[in-house]
Amino acid sequence: MQNVIIDVKDVTRVEGHGNISVRLKDGEITHLELAIVESPRFFESFLRGRRYDEAPHITCRVCGICSVGHTTASVKAVEAACGIEPSEQTVRLRKLIFFGEQLQSHVLHLYFLAVPDFVGVGSVLPLATTHPDVVRRALRMKRLANDICMVVGGRHIHPIAYQVGGFSHFPRESELRDLKRRLEESRSDLAETARLFATLKLPELHRDTEYVSLKVTDNGEYAFYDGSIVSTRDPTPTPVSKYRERVIEEVVQHSTAKHCRSPKSPSYAVGALARFNNNHVQLHPAARKVAADLGLTAPSDNPFHNNTAQLVEVVHCVESAIESIDELLSDGVRPEPPVQPARFGQGAGAAEVPRGLLFHDYGIDGKGRIENANLIIPTGQNLANIEADMREYVPQLIEQDASREEITLKLEMLVRAYDPCISCATHLLNVEWIE
Repeated sequence: MQNVIIDVKDVTRVEGHGNISVRLKDGEITHLELAIVESPRFFESFLRGRRYDEAPHITCRVCGICSVGHTTASVKAVEAACGIEPSEQTVRLRKLIFFGEQLQSHVLHLYFLAVPDFVGVGSVLPLATTHPDVVRRALRMKRLANDICMVVGGRHIHPIAYQVGGFSHFPRESELRDLKRRLEESRSDLAETARLFATLKLPELHRDTEYVSLKVTDNGEYAFYDGSIVSTRDPTPTPVSKYRERVIEEVVQHSTAKHCRSPKSPSYAVGALARFNNNHVQLHPAARKVAADLGLTAPSDNPFHNNTAQLVEVVHCVESAIESIDELLSDGVRPEPPVQPARFGQGAGAAEVPRGLLFHDYGIDGKGRIENANLIIPTGQNLANIEADMREYVPQLIEQDASREEITLKLEMLVRAYDPCISCATHLLNVEWIE
């Protein structure tokens, strides 16, 4: 297969559609593109002229799976612009619901997107027949994650109680105790999940990559909710307010989605593996043990290890959620009014959503109306890096005399490893070959 044309049609892994186009001549890549033909969504335009406190409830609709993450980044951007310092109780509740969302998303990806590839079935539907215990376990864990978000946020998705400056609804002690009991019981499901993934053979792909994430430098916390921007090539912490010094957006001709680069690299990766590479020391001891048992060490430059890093984060989130609930029960959850703005201006917020580093940036006028907005989504930050990985991977597969079907599957698995979009997970990549 020295002269090959590979066309992967309708890569529906982000909002909209995309195509993978690869051309090889005499065994060399002459053309490679990951073209994301996104439908315009206009969220930044939707925000203009809206009240500052409406932003979180609008932008959480960017993604049903990452709605807590978008709410968090939005709330933090507004609070930065308005001089709002949330209470300690508010931050604890935010972190708890954040753990719930990470569990929601990672369980969906690991069990319903990744596992079918490794056990030789096409989707979760035949998996329910061939491995019913695996699917039941996944549904138990997903239900628990949903209920964490429900108890804290008022809904399973698009949290209505999570507001600028605080919360409008507070969990009851009985609800928190029930969540803690179920989280403790889920440890057996986590152990079975780790045993399952220990049997899966991940593809080998290694490429020198810059991994970008948040990092907490003052209290040793694994960075989900807060932190400064760091990378494996530049560990110097950069405040979120100066995110444009670390993230450079560029328009590319073949895609309606912007690509991102850093001052250090033409592409970079965000997500669970990036967080692991930059923050593995801050993981809960139980999560570090799972990483060691699965052979995941930092730094890893294999994008397929993002699956393993997600599993490690699942363990971290369960243990950290238990600790958060203990703190809330110890101090008691008391209703408190949201903190009101002290001023209006420009503010940026960031959060580590399941798929990686998310930025919201708003300018708010003197009347509390949003004048400008900028959102940088993890999938957009990963697009150039996925292209670079494919450019490295395709020649390796050709050299290994991989069949067309094998190359098709490996390209699908590479895209899925980045977990770009749950909503389009049922679509496969249609690969056409012309020699």
